[in-house]
Amino acid sequence: MNNFSAFNRGQINNSLSSEEFDLLIIGGGITGAGIALDAASRGMKVALLEKNDFASGTSSKSTKLIHGGLRYLKQFDFWLVQEVGSERAIVHKLAPHLVIPEKMLLPLVKNGTYGSWLTSIGLKIYDILASVEGDDKRKMLNKEEALKTDPLLPKDILEGAGFYAEYRTDDARLTLEVLKTALNYKAIALNYCEAEEFIYKEEKVCGVKVHDVINNNKFQVKAKYVVNATGPWVDNLRQINNSKTGKRLHLTKGVHIVFPHEKFPVKHAIYFDVPDGRMMFAIPRGKVTYVGTTDTNYQENKDDVEVTMVDALYLISAVNNMFPTINLNLNDVQSSWAGLRPLIHEEGKSASELSRKDEIFVSDSELISIAGGKLTGYRKMAERIIDLVCKKYKNRFDKEFSEIKTQNIDLAGGKFNNYKEVLAYQETIFKKIKSHGFNKTDANYLVQNYGKQTDVILKKFEELTEKSPEIRLAKAEFWFCINFEMVQTPLDFFIRRTGRLYFDIESVKTLKEPILKEFLNHFNWDALTFQKHSSDLDIAIQKSANFS
Repeated sequence: MNNFSAFNRGQINNSLSSEEFDLLIIGGGITGAGIALDAASRGMKVALLEKNDFASGTSSKSTKLIHGGLRYLKQFDFWLVQEVGSERAIVHKLAPHLVIPEKMLLPLVKNGTYGSWLTSIGLKIYDILASVEGDDKRKMLNKEEALKTDPLLPKDILEGAGFYAEYRTDDARLTLEVLKTALNYKAIALNYCEAEEFIYKEEKVCGVKVHDVINNNKFQVKAKYVVNATGPWVDNLRQINNSKTGKRLHLTKGVHIVFPHEKFPVKHAIYFDVPDGRMMFAIPRGKVTYVGTTDTNYQENKDDVEVTMVDALYLISAVNNMFPTINLNLNDVQSSWAGLRPLIHEEGKSASELSRKDEIFVSDSELISIAGGKLTGYRKMAERIIDLVCKKYKNRFDKEFSEIKTQNIDLAGGKFNNYKEVLAYQETIFKKIKSHGFNKTDANYLVQNYGKQTDVILKKFEELTEKSPEIRLAKAEFWFCINFEMVQTPLDFFIRRTGRLYFDIESVKTLKEPILKEFLNHFNWDALTFQKHSSDLDIAIQKSANFS
């Protein structure tokens, strides 16, 4: 396991500034992490920089599904369905603790988007294109079978349902584990390090001037090729490079809201109709059910995307329309998040009609940018980028690298041969922690976040002396995350490493003070820094369920 530690920043700064890399990646979301792993595993010398925390943009704000894009069948985008459908199975195989099977219900309702015949044929095609096998193949349910599967479905308008397989993940955790796996191949990565200006040699991009905002250190990073994988900020870097011509980004906002599971007790993930013609997900996860997403044009501050009252009411109305017996309201919302989709602009198309395909732009100065795409397709996006870099490298330097191998590289978190092994390991972890008052949900949380790295966390848990088991476990997680996952701030910990602020916000309120004290003790913050981070966390908690 890599010593990917917050305390190694000085050493990482020195490595970044003193070496020349084959490839420098700007952007620490899932796309950048995937590119880093692909490049490093082929033998390239790789560096990656992220101006905030890893996965802090789009890659922690998705619907958190590794799914095949059923709706793209409706648009006859068979190529996209086939690619992302096949990728689901590969990513599940590489990290079965993190990419978890999730049965999906598609209710068939009167005057709905999908009729029975179209759904049956569509899901069959979906299975074929995505190479779905065994029990995961689609089943068509009549009205009675559908209601038995989930009694919350609307009896008055329900005609039946499609029942098919998808996968659920934590997008930020997936990004981290892909990145940590890249580090096993000697990649170097640093968060809170902003690329401010490009460096050129013979009119070609050959590096960047960067600012490490944690230690206020400025230096240069040199590389043969630079990839811009900054998601919603791709055009910003293209602008700095004077290459923002032709196609441009079209940003849309996606919002999700979270309810306690007892308020919205669905038994399965449900993909349901919304009155305006769109479709939406309701997904149970641990103690909660979350709902999303909106799809609206966005032109405001990319660094501060907020859930508005209009967003929240739209989602609540959509849920109450499909599930009229639950009567949700604003007071039931426990948490929320909002993120941006960096889509490719197409004249005359609405936000929900824009393609989710990725595109690559290469400037005259050889800055390589990639935008668009889906979480599910991160590995193929990386393959296309690195295949391009390999061709350029061969033509320019007469040097070759090996073929792609990421389809066979297990992600950090430990080797599991299949999902049954994950379930068995969860049971083992439960037996270890139940004497401390923890339940199976707690065991599942640990394994689905950390895989077999849970053993390292529990070893630390046993060493600590904190009386409260809940606080002691959180402190063990904190220790793991600052030493092996480059955590620098409380928001890194509570959002992107543990998901607690989204999916267990009450625990954040309990753990806020003890975890802040841990940060203070480990990082030797002065009073001003402590106050800033404490305030940032308070604001995040407040904004999660209070909308303007």
